[in-house]
Amino acid sequence: MIRPMLADKRYHHSLCVAKEAVRLAKRFGEDPEKAELAGLLHDITKELPTEKQLKMMESFGIILTDVERRSRKVWHAMLGAVYLERECGVTDPEILGAVRWHTTGKAGMTLLEKIIFTADFVSEDRDYKGVEKLRRLAEKNLEDAMREGTSFTLAELASHCELIHPDTLTLYNSLLLEREAAGKTGKE
Repeated sequence: MIRPMLADKRYHHSLCVAKEAVRLAKRFGEDPEKAELAGLLHDITKELPTEKQLKMMESFGIILTDVERRSRKVWHAMLGAVYLERECGVTDPEILGAVRWHTTGKAGMTLLEKIIFTADFVSEDRDYKGVEKLRRLAEKNLEDAMREGTSFTLAELASHCELIHPDTLTLYNSLLLEREAAGKTGKE
């Protein structure tokens, strides 16, 4: 299903995310088959041309906020979940949610959503500065890896004067509040 829609590099990335998602699912008690499928499908619409993505979102009734309209990097997640449901027959709300939230995240994510969100930025094909630290954190605690990864994303976006999706800010704040409630200071 995904192979015809993705270039070699993006297809390889999807395979790597699926592999990492299975590993994290086994580690943290999620269904490995669901994790694998969500990992494979997470970027299904990422390489569609901008105009095609816009037309598809319009035809599916996806209404973009001003921030979303100017943040093309989040479109494929929003579109991907609806495309999978309406055009590909994927009906599992957990898989659709994992695809939908893998880019921005949000407060109150399910375990599968957390796994795909994390697997996407720590998969074996990723090689950016700091990825090894995130991989170590993901091995121990998904929320710690997500907090660190989200902090990195926020800093990157801000350093390039790019818009930050409100759901990403909400995710970051919720992760800090959860950490604080668990008695961790974040200054360890």
